Amino acid sequence: MTAIGLVIELAALPFKILAALGFRGTIIACCLFVLAVTTYGMAEDLGLLDQPAQAAPARPGVRQAPPSRQARADIPRRYRELYRAGARRCPGLDWSVLAGVGKVESDHGRARLPGVRSGWNHAGAAGPMQFGIGKGRAGNAWATFGADYDHDGRVNVYDAGDAIPAAARYLCAHGAPRQLGRALYAYNHDWSYVALVKRHARAYRGGR
Repeated sequence: MTAIGLVIELAALPFKILAALGFRGTIIACCLFVLAVTTYGMAEDLGLLDQPAQAAPARPGVRQAPPSRQARADIPRRYRELYRAGARRCPGLDWSVLAGVGKVESDHGRARLPGVRSGWNHAGAAGPMQFGIGKGRAGNAWATFGADYDHDGRVNVYDAGDAIPAAARYLCAHGAPRQLGRALYAYNHDWSYVALVKRHARAYRGGR
């Protein structure tokens, strides 16, 4: 078959398929296609699908995004530094993702909610990054990921210097950055939470 013949054959293929399906089959196929496209769009809007830039891990040594104007206005300087340092615990993870988690969980340690500074909330989570400490349905992730990351001689879930690197390790262990959506869902089993964290992360990244 010549090249021209092959092109003609390929161009005619969709029409042959439609003819084989018949009128009713064609209508069903079109409806399924529209449904698939709509479902994909809804999943993307809800943050269930990682964008390519978020899904692919960055190469070691790649410079992280600078903080946006919103990040500088909203995140205390110490927390910005801890997010950037903590992100190094998970190669390829951008600091803004940790900042997004910290914003949603405790407003970067400023929320006056149960468990942020002492005790635990109704789910048994504690600290600025709201780790489960074995007091409720949140489990005891802190037992696995908590450590004295800031080298002050204490392992303290209420200390951002320990909690933020622990959150980075948790996300990394659950698939971040390649499967960021799945990792965030493991952190909090709520797809609206995943979408909210990603939205804050995008707002905190500057220079993109």
